[in-house]
Parts: sequence; C-alpha cells; structure tokens
Amino acid sequence: GPNVSVSYRRPLHIVRGRGVHLYDADGQPWLDCVNNVAHVGHSHPRVVEALNRQAAVLNTNTRYLHPMLVDYAERLASLFPEPLSVCFLVCSGSEANELALRLARAHTGRRDVVVLEGGYHGNTSSLVEMSPYKFDGPGGAGRPPWVRVAAMPDPYRGRHRGDHGADAYAEDVARACRDSAREGAGPAAFLAEAILSCGGQIEPPPGYLAGAFRHARGAGAVCVADEVQVGFGRVGSHWWAFEALGAVPDIVTLGKPIGNGHPLGAVITTPDIAHSFDTGMEYFNTFGGNPPACAVGLAVLEVLEEEGLRERADTVGTYLKSGLQSLMARRPLVGDVRGRGLFLGVELVLDREARTPAPRQATYVVERARELGVLLSTDGPDHNVIKIKPPMVFSEGDADRLVETLDRVLAEDAVTL
Repeated sequence: GPNVSVSYRRPLHIVRGRGVHLYDADGQPWLDCVNNVAHVGHSHPRVVEALNRQAAVLNTNTRYLHPMLVDYAERLASLFPEPLSVCFLVCSGSEANELALRLARAHTGRRDVVVLEGGYHGNTSSLVEMSPYKFDGPGGAGRPPWVRVAAMPDPYRGRHRGDHGADAYAEDVARACRDSAREGAGPAAFLAEAILSCGGQIEPPPGYLAGAFRHARGAGAVCVADEVQVGFGRVGSHWWAFEALGAVPDIVTLGKPIGNGHPLGAVITTPDIAHSFDTGMEYFNTFGGNPPACAVGLAVLEVLEEEGLRERADTVGTYLKSGLQSLMARRPLVGDVRGRGLFLGVELVLDREARTPAPRQATYVVERARELGVLLSTDGPDHNVIKIKPPMVFSEGDADRLVETLDRVLAEDAVTL
C-alpha cells in the first residue's frame, strides 16, 4: 500500500546482517545504531542455531503440551519482581498490548484507558485509537471518548522542567483518572512506557513513575508498563526500565528484542489479574509460544546473561552518552542528551534558551550519516530527536565512530546555516 514507509530518501537494499552491521546488495557495511530488534546482534549464531534445531524437530500450534514452553515461561518470569509471575506468550508487541488491555478490562470491569502524550503502543485498531502518536498525527481521527491523555513527563521541553516536576506530572495522571471517573466508570488501565520511545527518548524525572502508578491505583486502574522498546537489559542497570525508575507495575508487555527478530511477544502479570481473565471465554493464540519461538526466546536470554550484555549496555552506554554530551560544547544545535544504557536520545534545537525544535536539521543529520555508513533515525512529536538504540553488542569503538560522525555532520554548512 502507498502508506507503507521505508527508511531514508535513498532506501537501502539490505541483504545480510552480522553483529552491529547490516550489509547492502553491494557488500557495503552499515553501522546499525537504531535497530533495537536485533537485540543480541544481527544473526547471532546461538539464536540461529536454536531456531534451526527446534524448527527441524517440531513447529506446530500451541494446542499441545511442550517442555520448551514451560522452560521459557519460567525463565522469563524469573526475571520479574513479585507478584509478576504469570506469563502469556504472543507474537508481537502489538498483540501483547492488546492482551494487556483485555486483562485490565476483565480485572476492573471498566473500559477507559489513561495514556501519555506522544505514546505509541501498537498497530491494531484499538492501540492506534489509544496512541496519541497516531491519533493526533496525520490520518488520525483524534482522541476517542474512552481514552484519557496525561502530560508527557518531559524534563527538557515539557510543562515542568528539570528533575523537580515529578509530582506535577504524576498529578496530571490523577487528573486524567478523575476525568474518566467524572464522565464514566473510571479508568481500567494506566498504560505507559517507563522511558518514552516515540515520544522522543524521554526519561521522566525521578519519582514520577511510582507517583503516577500510585495515583492510577488509587483510582482503581491497573498499571501497565510497556517494555516493548526499553526492556531486556537495554537500560543497563536493570533488566527492565520500570525497575530502573523505582516502580512495579501490575502488567508488563514485551516484544521487539524478545526474539532478536523472530516474531515473539509476552505479557507478564499477577495471579490475581490472570484469574480475573478466566471468564469462561477461551484465550488461544495459534503461534504464541510455539516451540521454535520459545527456543529463540530462551537463546536470547542465555546470550544476554552469558555474554554480559546488560552490563555491556551500562558500560558502553555510559561511555557513549559522555561522548554525545561532549558535542554540546562545540555544536550549538545539540540541546539535550538523555537516556540510559543503550537507549539514548539527542535533541536538536535552533536556540538552546528557547529550546525551539530543529526537525529539518535532524532529518539532514540522519540522511547525511547514512551517506557516511551510520544508520540513525529521528523521533519525538517534532521529529527533532535523534534516537540511538543499537544492538546490545555495540562497542566503545562503535560509539567513537558514531560520535565522530555526528560531530562531522553537525559542523557542515547545511546544518549550521
């Protein structure tokens, strides 16, 4: 269809991937700084071998008992704090968020959902309807009555700046919950990424997430953490971004990096919520948790642990963030560098005091970096944030190349004039 997009003005014809590099049809390597799907590296041999081995033995629907399903579910659930202990396996992050919505509604008997400005949670009809990134954008139909929107907790360009806006931003979640209760039964769920991705790689001020969860629960809502983009050790210090920010949700949704490119997703929740979902209507997912998917998911977890990739994200991410922050001293367009681990954002502004977004310059930087063999992308409501979320095998040498490339491009006349 005509609305299906590809990256870059001159699209890349990619035929192979290995580690942190993609290769085009001419054999040209490209440093991949934005692909958070190939979590443990493109074509990781351990993951490929696990997929091949299991697919050669059994690949069927999930009507049958299979030990791989139990092994993987137990291993995955063990990475979460109590009482998050029940695992549903699906095929994508969108499916995971759809299921989370059903779980929350079954548990509360309500329909409304509170989300954050700039939030994106999937490509199904209901998820597009509850994602401001979509319904407020081109082709969007606007906010439906069952969706309430709270302020994006942006410490840089938001309504409350700096690290002292946590309470005010959390109070806006309470306000959205009150609006829902005033006009209906109240919210079924507060659904948010702990660190916003499409919103512009936004890390909220300290204490915000715990405060927002407290207000949501006080209104009778279930708290859902969308970890589809930020999970599996990408933040470095912890397995999950919600842990790094000091909060525990009632439901967690997973996707993208969970299978290193193989279609897989998951929902982790509490026994109480899982029990509420047992309404008499069967829940069945033909491919969710099929044997090869479980084998791949298990291999990803093993690689993450055995190769110390969470710790690597912490070390390399800190090194890279420092390098990016050094650009601020000599490149006035760089207004803010933020994020954790290997989930970083560089916001470009025309004026640091006014913090006026620079979307044209951000697009130029991304397109020019592509010409120099480095793959990046933009995001945020104004498309002026360069997002950086590479495979977790990213090295300090790769970080140096990225910083040097950005430094070179940010000095070019097309950016500075």
